[in-house]
Amino acid sequence: MITSTQNKSYKLWQKLKLKKHRDAHGLFLVYGPHLVEKAQEKEAIVDILTTRAEIQGTLISQELMDGLNQTETGFDVMAVCRKTNPPLTSTRVLMLDDVQDPDNVGALVRSAAAFGFRHVIFSLQTADLYNEKVIRASKGAIFDVHVERRLLDEAIQSFKQQGYAMVCTDTKGQTLTTLEGPLVLVLGNEGHGIQPAIMALADHIIHIPVSHVDSLNVAVAGGILMHQWRCV
Repeated sequence: MITSTQNKSYKLWQKLKLKKHRDAHGLFLVYGPHLVEKAQEKEAIVDILTTRAEIQGTLISQELMDGLNQTETGFDVMAVCRKTNPPLTSTRVLMLDDVQDPDNVGALVRSAAAFGFRHVIFSLQTADLYNEKVIRASKGAIFDVHVERRLLDEAIQSFKQQGYAMVCTDTKGQTLTTLEGPLVLVLGNEGHGIQPAIMALADHIIHIPVSHVDSLNVAVAGGILMHQWRCV
């Protein structure tokens, strides 16, 4: 059993709470039996950490586990995972333009996996895919999609050359409609929406009719639109 906070491995695991160290080491943490099982299915696990002797993995003290947990309700099993992001081609692509709330990003990734938007593009300012809140909100769907972090204007030009229609969302857009063929759905920042320069590249600008409220949460709106144009 590892009991010391000065243990070399434990110090690394602690560092993985921060994006710069996740990027440097190509590793991240997942918490709880569901996500550990999902990571096992994808062969992404480097090590399983647990306070329970009957679970196969590295046994650590409760104090160390408490130090690694990032939620109010702690877990007794977690895993150190390698970043696995195998390429996937999809006729449905989700593009996030500076969506910064990790819960929203995780929920959108989950909907993307559910509705066949298997390729997801993050802008440079979108929340980190391997943020603990993103992973938790995705319910493990981060393992089911291919995610790229790119300059959006360059990505859009590339998709347009491949025949994808660019679909943006705006309260002044057209009513939700049926679209055929490959498409990229662009969703914008929680406070500012889609950047004007990105909006200018749209082939279609769509809005979801609502009553009693001005707009929908980006994760809710994204789920509705991905269901509308699903490919499953």
